[in-house]
Amino acid sequence: MDNQSIFKYSWETLPKKWVKQMERSEHGNRSDTNTDYPFQLLCFLKLHTYTRVQVSIDICGVDYPSRKRRFEVVYNLLSTRYNSRIRVQTSADEVTRISPVVSLFPSAGRWEREVWDMFGVSFINHPDLRRISTDYGFEGHPLRKDLPLSGYVEVRYDDPEKRVVSEPIEMTQEFRYFDFASPWEQRSDG
Repeated sequence: MDNQSIFKYSWETLPKKWVKQMERSEHGNRSDTNTDYPFQLLCFLKLHTYTRVQVSIDICGVDYPSRKRRFEVVYNLLSTRYNSRIRVQTSADEVTRISPVVSLFPSAGRWEREVWDMFGVSFINHPDLRRISTDYGFEGHPLRKDLPLSGYVEVRYDDPEKRVVSEPIEMTQEFRYFDFASPWEQRSDG
């Protein structure tokens, strides 16, 4: 079964409330789902005869501060049986919690921890949701676009005290505007 057949079959078989949109490309298929259904969709993709996704390549997050549901969680999957890549995306905000897929893909535990650590997207009943890339005392989530570039704490060596000191930074910084256009693309103004 090729990529096009998997795409067509999935679109015809899956419940419409699970999938908001599907796109097909030469590199793989992409599905957008609601935050309530990523577990069910990934379970279908893993267990169904015509998809057989065995590998969760990674799970990553993207922050779009201008959107109401500002975070996108992206699951990149691989079916070695059909040599097909499938990307499943869902959107969330700061309070929305997503079902973990650790029970389907054991390697997903590490990726979900990283998404939580870097972006603050929470997973319901995750077996080990704790920081993985930052220090336990770190405040905030470093890949959020609203985190100040300087951070919240300054760590420096204090010569008179002869020790390392951590102090909060007192700097006001308004919410920044992010232009997602590439600086290398030509703009046609006019």
